[in-house]
Amino acid sequence: MSKNGRLAQNISALEASTAARYVRTPGQKLRRFKTFSYAARSWSKPRRVIARVEVGPMGRDTRYIVTNLEGGRGKHLYEKLYSARGQAENHIKAWKAHLAADRTSCSKANANQMRLMLHGCAYWIWWKLRAACPKRSPWRRAQFDTLRLHLVKLAATIVEKKTRIIVTLPASCPRKGLLLLLFDALAPPKTA
Repeated sequence: MSKNGRLAQNISALEASTAARYVRTPGQKLRRFKTFSYAARSWSKPRRVIARVEVGPMGRDTRYIVTNLEGGRGKHLYEKLYSARGQAENHIKAWKAHLAADRTSCSKANANQMRLMLHGCAYWIWWKLRAACPKRSPWRRAQFDTLRLHLVKLAATIVEKKTRIIVTLPASCPRKGLLLLLFDALAPPKTA
């Protein structure tokens, strides 16, 4: 919900106290929540508004959401439900933008359905590859097109043997260490 003067009046004390707390403990972001009722002129009745006030090194940031959910604390609703919804939209965006999964230009429905299933499989493979990256590396949060550009678009020799596939990378591969780590992480467990 966009900011306005009436909303700001409801949380001005919270913003001031959060900013004062941040001054006493600088460096770490402080995030606080407030729930209150609000009715815009065009609304038929008042609705529940959750305000999230955050103060950090970049300054003050206040966001508002409107909900019709009765129970639950504002913090839980904002962080677990509202933010999770936004993350789900980011996954859909990545699926469509980086994998071209919204292309269903075949004239046959079966072909389009197969195309969507293949894109779903490709998404899962990229998800597993990104999850196998070291936890504190930037690759763990990289978009799929960035991963494709840096990890897949490489010159390599692939030799298919009876029991295994050998991938030989060039000696000057800039991401050789990461690729070796990913090959080990994604390899099936060895059986005795």
